Amino acid sequence: MEDISGYPLEISGADAPMVSFRKVRKVYGPLVVLDDLDLDVAAGEMVSIIGPSGSGKTTVLRMLMTLEQIDGGVIYVDGSPLTHMAKNDKLVPASQRHLRERRADIGMCFQHFNLFPHMTALENCMEGPVQVLGISRKEARERSEELLELVGMIEKKDQHPSRLSGGQQQRVAIARALAMRPKVMLFDEVTSALDPEVIGEVTNVIRKLVSEHNLTMLMVTHQMGFARDISDRVCFFYDGKIEEQGLPAELFGNPQKARTQQFLSAVKEAV
Repeated sequence: MEDISGYPLEISGADAPMVSFRKVRKVYGPLVVLDDLDLDVAAGEMVSIIGPSGSGKTTVLRMLMTLEQIDGGVIYVDGSPLTHMAKNDKLVPASQRHLRERRADIGMCFQHFNLFPHMTALENCMEGPVQVLGISRKEARERSEELLELVGMIEKKDQHPSRLSGGQQQRVAIARALAMRPKVMLFDEVTSALDPEVIGEVTNVIRKLVSEHNLTMLMVTHQMGFARDISDRVCFFYDGKIEEQGLPAELFGNPQKARTQQFLSAVKEAV
């Protein structure tokens, strides 16, 4: 078992990041997917993750959602360990209960919407707050209607997913994730399963979240223009590491590393 005695039990202070990966490692047999990843995301920051397939981008989000176990290092959210927990003044691997409790701080929207097909848009948004957070149905309804209004779907609140377009379903999925009041929102290629004409519906919602709500967000995307417009910082992943990162204008306008240059050049040619 890895020695994690050198990692702090908490990360405190005014400048403490909302999300912190400390030497996080993920392997599948001989394949190293994340290679001692160090990444801090400040509260309220929007970070986009770009890179070729297999570079570890989506694995970063899956680790944060506790959908997969890490094989080394520690992840912290809002100053407290996510992947571990304190026991007798030491960090030990997190129990299932600890993971369930901490998972409530994190919302995720996937490439595929994963809405409950037997529930209306409103019921999809209400389910988590009622069943997981234990709030009243009245409060859950009010919260869900407010969020459906935010994403432009209030008029479709009584429709089932089968009656909604892909863009509409993805907007409901964003409202559903927000209904849990997460501290961190994750977006995994949320536009890649959509028809080109409705991609704008979803990107406009995310723009609104960035401009009007102080949410901490991590987004994996293949839409370079969108990442450039919306992000506070862009991280280019290659072989399980951050090859290069910086302000969008700098990374897209004047990339320093050869691999970043090659990737961005190939993406431009594909457009």
